Amino acid sequence: MAKKLIQRYLPEPKTIKENRHLRFLGSALYDANLWQLNRRSAAAAFFVGIFVAFIPMPFQMVLAACLAIVFRCNLPLSVALVWITNPLTMPAIFYFTYKIGCFILQTPVSEASFELTVQGLGAGLARVWKPLYLGSVVSGVVLGFISYLLIRAAWRWNVVINWRQRNKRRSRPDPFN
Repeated sequence: MAKKLIQRYLPEPKTIKENRHLRFLGSALYDANLWQLNRRSAAAAFFVGIFVAFIPMPFQMVLAACLAIVFRCNLPLSVALVWITNPLTMPAIFYFTYKIGCFILQTPVSEASFELTVQGLGAGLARVWKPLYLGSVVSGVVLGFISYLLIRAAWRWNVVINWRQRNKRRSRPDPFN
């Protein structure tokens, strides 16, 4: 069931292989292990996807694809999970990670007063980038690891439940004999 549920929402391998931003990966995209969906590859893909989703940077999907190739986990799932941070969730997530970074560095949370000029945005970014990136990396690692453990446990639980149900069906006497 877990495999069918995940596969329902994943993009097709053809779609990812034809993505113009991922062409630089070349023949690495044709490794069969990147397209398999099993407990290990799904759990590792969740770690990679959630970790990258929490890093404030452009082209997160490209980084997720590269890390999926390095760690040999499910590439479509890694790339799809990056969309946890989308234009609707990004402000809340990055403010949360900024506050975590401020807590770790023990610096006060800066008031958001940006001017809509290049100099104003640059000055604002210079003020918040260290706690933002530190909080993002820490949050990404922690939440990625938690999701890794949860996916492994949920997958195992699902397999055990299915196995028990199959054994129950087999142990019942056949009414037609």
